[in-house]
Amino acid sequence: MPAGSILVADDDAAIRTVLNQALSRAGYEVRSCSNAATLWRWVSQGDGDLVITDVVMPDENAFDLLPRIKKARPDLPIIIMSAQNNFMTAIRASERGAYEYLPKPFDLKELIAIVGRALAEPKSHDMPPPKPEEADAIPLVGRSPAMQEIYRLLARLMQTDLTVMITGESGTGKELVARALHDYGKRRDGPFVAINMAAIPRDLIESELFGHEKGAFTGAQARSSGRFEQAESGTLFLDEIGDMPMEAQTRLLRVLQQGEYTTVGGRTPIKSDVRIVAASNKDLRLLIQQGLFREDLFFRLNVVPLRLPPLRERSEDIPDLVRHFFALAEREGLPRKQIEPAALDRLKRYRWPGNIRELENLVRRLAALYPQEVIGAGILEAELVQPAATSPDAERSEETLSASVERHLARYFGGFSGDTLPPPGLYHRVLKEVEGPLVTAALAATRGNQIKAAELLGVNRNTLRKKIRDLEVQVIRSGR
Repeated sequence: MPAGSILVADDDAAIRTVLNQALSRAGYEVRSCSNAATLWRWVSQGDGDLVITDVVMPDENAFDLLPRIKKARPDLPIIIMSAQNNFMTAIRASERGAYEYLPKPFDLKELIAIVGRALAEPKSHDMPPPKPEEADAIPLVGRSPAMQEIYRLLARLMQTDLTVMITGESGTGKELVARALHDYGKRRDGPFVAINMAAIPRDLIESELFGHEKGAFTGAQARSSGRFEQAESGTLFLDEIGDMPMEAQTRLLRVLQQGEYTTVGGRTPIKSDVRIVAASNKDLRLLIQQGLFREDLFFRLNVVPLRLPPLRERSEDIPDLVRHFFALAEREGLPRKQIEPAALDRLKRYRWPGNIRELENLVRRLAALYPQEVIGAGILEAELVQPAATSPDAERSEETLSASVERHLARYFGGFSGDTLPPPGLYHRVLKEVEGPLVTAALAATRGNQIKAAELLGVNRNTLRKKIRDLEVQVIRSGR
C-alpha cells in the first residue's frame, strides 16, 4: 500500500521526472502537473495527502493559490519549492501557511524526510493577515546555503514568541535579523526596542532595562521608564548580552522565569509581555566557565540558537550584496554604479574582517567618491585594506602583551596546577583588578593604536574605548 498520495506541480519537466522517481521509490503515489489550474482542480476534488509546488508557474503564482488551498483544505501540508532563494520567499511561504520552504536546488533525501514528517504529523496552520508587501523590502540578502538555512529557521520562528540567541562576529547583521524577526512576526504592531550592553555604563544598565523611581539614586529626579516597559507587547533586543553585569543578569533571569520585574527603587512587580531576542559576538560558554555569565540565564536565552556566518564563509553572496548596497545608495541620491566581474572576484577573495558592515561601507564609499560608472579591480586594490604582514615590531607587540598577561595572571594563579582550576568566582575578581594594567599594556605594545590594541585584547573597539574611559587609562599617543 502506498505511504500516501502526493501532488507535484512544476513547469520544469525534468524536476517533475526526478520528483516522481524519488517519491515513488520512497513508497508514495505521485501525480504531477505543469500548471496551477490542474493542481487546484485536483486539490478541490479532495485528491492528494500532500502538495509539492513551485512558486512560479505559467498561469498563476503559487503564493496566490496557497490561500485558496488552505481555505478549502486547511490540513493539507504544502511544500514550496523556489529558485527565487531570498528571505522574502521564505517569509511569504510561511505567511501563507506552507509546511516547509525548499530553495532550489535541494537535496532529495532532505525532501523525502520532510514529506515523511509532514504526513506523519499534519497540522492546521493559522495564517496571520498577510503583511503588505513592498517589492524592494528585502531585509536580508544572499542565496548561499548558509543563508537559506537561516531563512528557513526565521520563517519557522516568525509566529512564535520563542527566545532567540543570535551569535556571530561583529558586522554580520545580528540586529538586522532581530528586526526581521519582529517586523515579519506576530508582534509586528508592537515596538522594537534595542539596547547595547557594551555601550551603557555598568551601574546604569539596571535602570536602563527596568526603569527607576524618583529618588532611587542620586540624580533620579523623576520616575523613568525602562526598555522593558518601552517594549511592552513588542520585542526587546539585548545586543552584546555577554557584557551584561552579573547583578543585571540576575534580574533579567527573574523576568524570564516569572514574567515580571520591579523598577530600581520600586516594590510593586510589573507584568511583562515582551519577546526577548539576544545577541553576542562572544563565546558565552567560555564566559560561564570564567564566572562572568550565569549558566541558568544562558539556557533561558538560548532556546533557539541562531549563528550568523561571517562574510568569508558566504562569499558567493557578495555579488547580490554589492548590487543591493549600490541600489540603496542610488535611492539615497548617489550616482548609479556597476562593478566589473574582475572586481567582484577581488571582493570574493578578500577576508572581510568587518563582515557585511565593512562591505556596505566600501560600496557607499565607491558610490560617493568615484566618478566612474563602472568600478574596476584597480579601484578596489586602492580601497581594500590589506592585512599587514607580520613584522618584527608586530611580533614584539604580541610578546609584550603576552608577557604582561602572564605576569598579572601568575600573581593570582601561580598556585594552581593544570589539573586544578581556580574557583569560577575568582576569575571575576581577577579580571576587575587586571583589566586596567592589561589595557595599558596593549596600548603600550601598539604605541597607542586603539584598533590594534582592541585586536590584541580580542574586544570590540567601542568596548576598548569604554574601558579606557571607565578605568581612566592614560592613552599613549604614537610618536616617532
